[in-house]
Amino acid sequence: MPSRAILGLIALLLWPVLALAQTPDRAPDLVLTGVLTGADHETYRELPFEPPPGTQRITVAFDYSGRDARTTVDLGLFGPAGFRGWSGGNKASFTVSATDATPSYLPGPLETGVWRLVLGVPNIRPTTRARYEARLWFDGAEAFAGFADAPVADGERWWRGDLHVHSGHSDGACKSRSGARIACPLFRVLQAAAEADLDFVAVTDHNTVSQAQGLRELQPYFDDLLVIAGREITTFQGHANLFGPVAFVDFRLGGEQTPDLDAMLGQAEAAGGLVSVNHPALPSGEACMGCGWRAETDWSRIAAVEVINGGTLALFQGQAENPLDGVAFWQARLDEGHRLTAIAGSDSHDADRPRGEPGAVGRPATVVRAPALSQQDILAAIRAGRVFVDVAGDSGRTLDLAARAAGNSARMGEDLALPAGLRAEFAAEATGRPGDQIEVLVSGAEPYRLPLSADGPTRFAVTGDGRRGWVRLNLRDSEGRLILIGNPVYLNWR
Repeated sequence: MPSRAILGLIALLLWPVLALAQTPDRAPDLVLTGVLTGADHETYRELPFEPPPGTQRITVAFDYSGRDARTTVDLGLFGPAGFRGWSGGNKASFTVSATDATPSYLPGPLETGVWRLVLGVPNIRPTTRARYEARLWFDGAEAFAGFADAPVADGERWWRGDLHVHSGHSDGACKSRSGARIACPLFRVLQAAAEADLDFVAVTDHNTVSQAQGLRELQPYFDDLLVIAGREITTFQGHANLFGPVAFVDFRLGGEQTPDLDAMLGQAEAAGGLVSVNHPALPSGEACMGCGWRAETDWSRIAAVEVINGGTLALFQGQAENPLDGVAFWQARLDEGHRLTAIAGSDSHDADRPRGEPGAVGRPATVVRAPALSQQDILAAIRAGRVFVDVAGDSGRTLDLAARAAGNSARMGEDLALPAGLRAEFAAEATGRPGDQIEVLVSGAEPYRLPLSADGPTRFAVTGDGRRGWVRLNLRDSEGRLILIGNPVYLNWR
């Protein structure tokens, strides 16, 4: 007869983890219910279902009664082509798609036909009746909410991150434990982001989404770091980061499925993605094939521009203002009437690069004002322009802009009506270091600098001319070096 201690150990080893996958925020598309009895002891029950045509993701949430009587129900999934996973009793929900699946399950194409949710019953007492319920969601065009099951943290504040990082799923490299150069594993890349004290990171490997499965598995371990789904769409006419979805988007411009950039952007939009143009001022040629932005572009379909890239930052020894930065390219698009958010990315290809060096993970950083640390909130804030770029990745400095005119107000990323002759009062809300200066940039005018106030906002005024324009800020250090880049308050944009 086993001792009480041994029984306790067995119970501990078999205690279900009940890890959760994120379930869609809507009623389930299908509910499967039933009752298990003592006759089901040590048997398997199959629950058939048929996803509708076009299903790209299956999500299952499962629950049952009778646990107080030691009923145990295991869970697994078979598709028309065979086995897709077995989680036993350690997960109450899971998701499966072509690109990623909850650990215990296999990613892969979702075949048309009959699928089977399989219930294993290792224990149910003869007199027990246990009710079960399986809720299923079938998603078509990928509406991917992220790898985290809930916001990593709550509370509106500035969140710091890196939106352009590579791993061994493309051309990211780092050292192995013995010192050999290898394709860098995802764990090491996320570890570098955590060591840089980032709040979020997007792993943006070239054209692939193979990293999604590993990121789904690693997100629960890095529970203080939001991992954002991304990839760098690398074409012969330019590179762009796509944030949000994990569904395939065809990068082969000129092909039958994607004849031009508009077709590619349509696929990205259908998947719920945010598109940002990368390193637009780089030359394109043998040294860097397709790196500069040359595509004919409908800018209304682009959300952001990478104005500072860690690779060019490293090339110019940390000097943000150089012939290859994207600031002038971005401001030219603003002057043309396009509303685009300035962001940055380290473009790190080496997770071993020492923290703080230009091009290391987290330098430069994109700093986003959002109500919670979730993929949805971060991407929404980027779309809204509540962002500043930190060239040096220095968490001790912040930058924001507020404006008021005729009873109306706006903050960085928002609109302010400013009729001709009306005066708008602006407040630069910044934290910095002794000697830092605020640089004021107004569309169509020469920039000028103001000392950073030590006891409240730095104030200035702009008189409207009735036309569409913008006002934004930079923060410079005591030697005049560009440290922070702010996004605009838009004037008369509506």
